[in-house]
Amino acid sequence: MNPIKHYGPALIRRYCFSVLALIVLSASAAIVGAAPLWEAGGGLACLYLPDYRGANQGDVYVLPYPYLIYRGDFLRVEDDSVSGRIFKSDRVLLDLSFFGSVPVNSDDNSTRQGMPDLDPTFETGPALDIKIFATEEDGYKLSLNLPVRAVFSTDFSTVRHRGWVFSPRINFEAEDITPGSGIGLGLSAGPLFADHGFHDYYYSINPAYATPDRPAYTAGSGYSGTTVTLGLSKKLDSLILKCFFSADFLEGAAIEKSPLVKDKCTVMTGITISWVMLRSNR
Repeated sequence: MNPIKHYGPALIRRYCFSVLALIVLSASAAIVGAAPLWEAGGGLACLYLPDYRGANQGDVYVLPYPYLIYRGDFLRVEDDSVSGRIFKSDRVLLDLSFFGSVPVNSDDNSTRQGMPDLDPTFETGPALDIKIFATEEDGYKLSLNLPVRAVFSTDFSTVRHRGWVFSPRINFEAEDITPGSGIGLGLSAGPLFADHGFHDYYYSINPAYATPDRPAYTAGSGYSGTTVTLGLSKKLDSLILKCFFSADFLEGAAIEKSPLVKDKCTVMTGITISWVMLRSNR
């Protein structure tokens, strides 16, 4: 693992996508009940992120970030997602969702040395959210989320389509895991499926970059592992404390035999402290 990253001008692009990864990867329980239309502030995060799923190397990031919540009828920006609502009923929500990942400098990763760098990626597409049950009294919610996203990479001069992913998730949320504690719980689990383009970008090895320890490999499509994420949150007046732990299990995945997969259980984790400075009266 590389030393903690400190961000200067040369690392602004990596910083921006690391903040994006923080926003979309951190798991937390939703706060049920009446809430302001918007909230704004700032925060600090300490994260460990692997270079990619299956990598045995990663980085620790210490990041200041803007804190923004907007609960509009169409656009919603919340701490674990950015979405544009298309249709909503009591039990079904169809929206547009977004995801992102950090770039990887291949010179800093012993498995990928000599290969092209991995540009940051962003994903977007429709997501169907189905509420299985919810209790207002106890603040529990169980739902099924079905997102399909197109994946793009960018070097900030061009954008290239890298394939498609489908990542169904069962999500459980609890506002107060023990009465009076004020500790929220978020738990999600589900498989990831990806086409050849997505797997090819991360796991294929062109013969030009093959070595005796890294033979050529062509990635196929299909099952891409299972992800389990646990998050905890605690609100103290204007402060919101959160931590999360997420694990990717690649046993039996279509890319399991890629020489670039060095760890079949990849972990990411982090803690955040957010300070809410402004709230809407609505």
